Amino acid sequence: MSKLTHLDRYGNAMMVDVGEKTSTLRVAIARGEVIMAFDTLKLIAEGGHKKGDVLSVARIAGIQAAKNCSQLIPLCHPLMLTSVEVVMNLDSDNSRVIIEATCKVNGPTGVEMEALTAVSVSALTIYDMCKAVDKEMTIGDISLLEKQGGRSGHYKKVV
Repeated sequence: MSKLTHLDRYGNAMMVDVGEKTSTLRVAIARGEVIMAFDTLKLIAEGGHKKGDVLSVARIAGIQAAKNCSQLIPLCHPLMLTSVEVVMNLDSDNSRVIIEATCKVNGPTGVEMEALTAVSVSALTIYDMCKAVDKEMTIGDISLLEKQGGRSGHYKKVV
């Protein structure tokens, strides 16, 4: 069984020292969804929301969140991200917005938390902008789909 990397030998939380690790290209892709009433999804699709373009605001919020991940997650390293992409697709068959974030960095540590944070904050922004018209929205299925680079190698979620 692997040990948790963010605990010292006494069980205290600590930031992992990545100073001696080699910088490599690292990529992480995360996904999540916001399930909502059909009328809410239609409102987003038609751009008729009185608060503005929901998807554009949520995309910018996700990018900002990835850039500020180390301020939100206590033991994350601040990273010089080289790319953050947040893509949202409307799934009218299942009345949901699917959010996918891809983060890249050339560095000594991975970008999984940045991608997951981008998806999470994008979803929260959609919820915030639409809560006045739909109190029953659900945020869910936030997960890491893929990561590349680093010592642990390539990971791809089996779907």
